[in-house]
Amino acid sequence: MKAHVYVTLKRTVLDPQGQTIHGALKRMQYTGVEDVRQGKYFPTHAARDGYRDAKEEVERIAREVLTNPVIEEYTYRLEE
Repeated sequence: MKAHVYVTLKRTVLDPQGQTIHGALKRMQYTGVEDVRQGKYFPTHAARDGYRDAKEEVERIAREVLTNPVIEEYTYRLEE
């Protein structure tokens, strides 16, 4: 099962890289973009039988390894 894990800074955390990208987009006349947040993407393969087992393992990996829970949050998507 393939997992797509997305890690981003929490909304309450200042994101200078996102602000820099947003400023550059505005200077380049991309006026439709209101906000940019930087993040990380982790494509993984879960060697588990069944959706429930894969989901539990991906959540544990994201929570314990891929994120700093003080400043980051994660979302994920599973595919067979």
